Amino acid sequence: MATAAVTGGKNEGIAPLPRRKAWKALQSHYKKVRELHLRQLFADDPKRGQRMNAEAVGLFLDYSKNRITDETLKLLLELAEESGLRSRMEAMFRGEKINTTEKRAVLHVALRAPKDSSIVVDGQDVVPQVHIVLDKMAQFSNRVRSGEWKGHTGKGIRNVINVGIGGSDLGPVMAYEALKFYSQRNMTFRFVSNVDGTDFAEAVQDLDPSETLFIISSKTFTTLETMTNAHTARDWSLKGLGGDEKAVAKHFVAVSTNAADVAKFGIDTANMFEFWDWVGGRYSMDSAIGLSTMLAIGPENFRAMLDGFHQMDVHFRTTPFERNLPVLMGLLALWYNDFFGAQTVAVLPYEQYLKRFPAYLQQLTMESNGKHVTLDGAPVTYNTGPVYWGEPGTNGQHSFYQLIHQGTRLIPCDFIGFGQPLNPLGRHHDMLMANVFAQTEALAFGKTPEQVKADGTPDWLVPHRVFEGNRPSNTILAQRLTPEVLGKLVALYEHIVFTQGTIWQINSFDQWGVELGKVLAQRIIPELEGQAEPAPAHDSSTNNLIHRYRKLKAASL
Repeated sequence: MATAAVTGGKNEGIAPLPRRKAWKALQSHYKKVRELHLRQLFADDPKRGQRMNAEAVGLFLDYSKNRITDETLKLLLELAEESGLRSRMEAMFRGEKINTTEKRAVLHVALRAPKDSSIVVDGQDVVPQVHIVLDKMAQFSNRVRSGEWKGHTGKGIRNVINVGIGGSDLGPVMAYEALKFYSQRNMTFRFVSNVDGTDFAEAVQDLDPSETLFIISSKTFTTLETMTNAHTARDWSLKGLGGDEKAVAKHFVAVSTNAADVAKFGIDTANMFEFWDWVGGRYSMDSAIGLSTMLAIGPENFRAMLDGFHQMDVHFRTTPFERNLPVLMGLLALWYNDFFGAQTVAVLPYEQYLKRFPAYLQQLTMESNGKHVTLDGAPVTYNTGPVYWGEPGTNGQHSFYQLIHQGTRLIPCDFIGFGQPLNPLGRHHDMLMANVFAQTEALAFGKTPEQVKADGTPDWLVPHRVFEGNRPSNTILAQRLTPEVLGKLVALYEHIVFTQGTIWQINSFDQWGVELGKVLAQRIIPELEGQAEPAPAHDSSTNNLIHRYRKLKAASL
């Protein structure tokens, strides 16, 4: 099927989603298959498990435990084609300004492009710029890691604190935790994001200012939360270093584009690492925002992670949709979101190092596809981004799996597991992975009343011990968690987001929804800090809360 052209970020010739032929066919098809049970689907096709899988760049995807038939998959793939996915994908990789509301290209893929590739934006090849920054990051990281970089008192750096928020925090935190096995263990890494003073106070509680380096990550160097924490860090550092303003340049570096304000803060602009407006915050962990990651794992491992990203980019761009991992997973999540009314997706990594991966995906998916209007500004008449959530391994089994198994909500699940552990300890890993396979089996097939009775369960207890099953899941397997594999996993979900956003005809790359509350907060701050009681300027609830807070703040302890 021919795909429509993409111009200026909009799909020309693409009908609104409810009017697309494949969408209408899926609506009719859903009515026929919605009651089908996975027990029956597997009984009718004993080789379903061998057929319904795909493998690429070292990741194996089993999608056989989904409530789909071959016809379902065919129609979903037709929907992708009819939605212009291929042409919009090419527009992104070419550097077209598909982020129409901000008139920007969307080029996180350029952050991991090889040196010999070329991506042109506004007449300029951006790939050389990317590698200049990467080389600068590597040189700096090597100096710090080797002890060559000295603090104000001549001591080496043993502590690194990344100060950022949103994409300038969630990516670095997740990557550090995920790749901790590869980190330099004689260094401590911490992350401050919340404007709550406790976040900063606890981060520096046991640290020596003379051995501590702060990375201030803010593109504009004006982000309220980040700069509040940055100035607190500056005060803490100077207090511990005798108040010499020159000390700032030895203990602070910046990831920013605002050289003037960086210099005003006291940071040497030679230690300012650049990134670009064609990189959204939630897509920036492989840019200079990842400086803390490179400091932790070293330039070689960081470049291996970038290579993993790039391998998935190439797979997404070049592989037919029926074998394309991000396309398949994006379509399956859309099937449950838009036809079954599923409101969430659980991401369940059976690897303790990936404990922050679900939290990272929350921003990636929900800030991207939590949209209520189309690219043309028309209200959407269907569900867009679901809620993503999850916890690692067997921890979740002893908390929320009860709801997934026997609750009234349909919750599709992505299980992530590895063939080899990073910390082999006797039977631990076999037990861990046995739980992956057991949980997906239990979710799919459940336990019937007859099976429960056969166990000798009293009749009155039988309903409580029945598992309906028919709960869908994907299973992703890789050999072991390496920097390269982490890059592949992150890029996989980036492109899942892209696939869904294209079909929904929304802009996955702006985030106007985060702005209103921030603007209102700027109005309220002086009302909380002023000496005089402020005149009522809000609704009755907000006015009363401000009044009550001022009383609590003024009360003696």
